[in-house]
Amino acid sequence: MKRAHHILAQTRHLGRKLVQSQDAGVLVEFAIVVSLFLFLFMSLLDFGRLSFSVVNAQKAAQIAARIAIVRPAACNYAVDTPLPLTHQRGSDNSLRFGAACDAAAGVCIDPGDLVCVGGVERSNTTIGTSAEIWDRISPLLPLGATIDNLQITYQFDPELGFLGGPYTPMVTVELDLADFEFVSPLGALANAAGATNSSLPNVGDTLGYSSFSVSLPAEDLALGESG
Repeated sequence: MKRAHHILAQTRHLGRKLVQSQDAGVLVEFAIVVSLFLFLFMSLLDFGRLSFSVVNAQKAAQIAARIAIVRPAACNYAVDTPLPLTHQRGSDNSLRFGAACDAAAGVCIDPGDLVCVGGVERSNTTIGTSAEIWDRISPLLPLGATIDNLQITYQFDPELGFLGGPYTPMVTVELDLADFEFVSPLGALANAAGATNSSLPNVGDTLGYSSFSVSLPAEDLALGESG
């Protein structure tokens, strides 16, 4: 009987001690602090990766455009109506060769736009323009990007060039990259740190890149040696 009474007394004592103990509160506080620290660390990691990818993609688009304006038109040989090498006379026959294309309406003919997707362009004799561009910019782009993500558009601009001179369209280079993928459970960590139903991304969620596009006037779409 005494032994049972002693065990009951010890149990009550342990219960009061457990209630008064702050160890459980410390563990809860520690879990919140660790969750907040991990959230901040993972946020820096993922959004740092995103910023790095965006800056590199913008630089890649600039490099691609600079090469494209001094190289032969990509996929020019592979289409039924390739771009001319020189500005051809339009409907206006009153001006001599050498007149600016914007001197009057119809001085230089508009041969239409040429849109080239990188992966379909390669010359039989030399490496194609888009392939050359891709060799230069691919190290700057995210893993998984391919030459098919590269598109080059050549568009007639009457304010560029002169009749009989080198054909100088407006050249636009676009990079259409796959969505950025997060590798950190930011939403789950935010909820663990005290947020309620956080809409932040978790592992595997994606975010679409903005358009990476650069337009420059062509200098001379001839066989140059340096861009």
